[in-house]
Amino acid sequence: MAETGLDACLDLFLNYLVVERGLSRNTLDAYGRDLGRYVGFIDQNKRALSAITAADVLRFLAELKLSGLSARSRARALVALRMFHKFLYSEGLVTGNPAERIEAPKSLKSLPDTLSPQEVERLLEAPQGEEALDYRDRAMFETLYATGLRVSELIGLRRADVQLEVGYLVAFGKRSKQRIVPMGETALDAMRLYLQLARPFLDREANSDHIFLNRSGQGLTRQGFWKIIKRRAQQAGIGKNITPHTLRHSFATHLLDNGADLRSVQMMLGHADISTTQIYTHVTRERLKKIHQLHHPRS
Repeated sequence: MAETGLDACLDLFLNYLVVERGLSRNTLDAYGRDLGRYVGFIDQNKRALSAITAADVLRFLAELKLSGLSARSRARALVALRMFHKFLYSEGLVTGNPAERIEAPKSLKSLPDTLSPQEVERLLEAPQGEEALDYRDRAMFETLYATGLRVSELIGLRRADVQLEVGYLVAFGKRSKQRIVPMGETALDAMRLYLQLARPFLDREANSDHIFLNRSGQGLTRQGFWKIIKRRAQQAGIGKNITPHTLRHSFATHLLDNGADLRSVQMMLGHADISTTQIYTHVTRERLKKIHQLHHPRS
């Protein structure tokens, strides 16, 4: 039986990601670019599919490094390679996974940027006006910090997803996994005010099911939210580099700082693997080290 070509294998794998894994379009595009480059590298080196070894994968990663690709991007490429070769093995097209035991670049595990509790307070208090967008931004920030939602989950919230009477919301995470997250009274109050006083003004045609709307009455985009939080952080005098996930990272870190157990934080964040949540324990340890260095006489 003739060996299936790499290009055909790549097409099969990308179709599998769409149909079976339900990955986002951005992730699919990134994996497609990484794997397309890998297939070109393997073809250039005239390696048969069945002859690819860990050494070939390492040489490809070394080439990515020489081309100037960041450690984070190389680590993403390695994730794609592992999944690709695992898929080929599961389909019986190869006899092993040459990428399985290769470690990711060290800086993949870089600590997420977080805000201090004082900086969070300043950010939450930045939208102080009485305009509809002020009510909206207060509700968004309070909800993010109270729940640890991903920004995609926040902007995807529908009216039926928020249960104000019982104090929780339903989030739809990666691969459409559903989880219930408590909101807390401050976030609930901010949401009630937004829904009563501001959202009807933004939803002029009363036909949008999204909770958070832009000036035109349409659901917000990730880019739109990023611009909002950047502007509000500048307004609050916060000099740190704010990303759409800064409040999510701060939520997890502050919970652990105040004694929450790792498994509960994992459930609220919607992490499939607790090892993903464990990075926040490194954040708290780094903070303790800095405190020790600043205040201990023998540091």
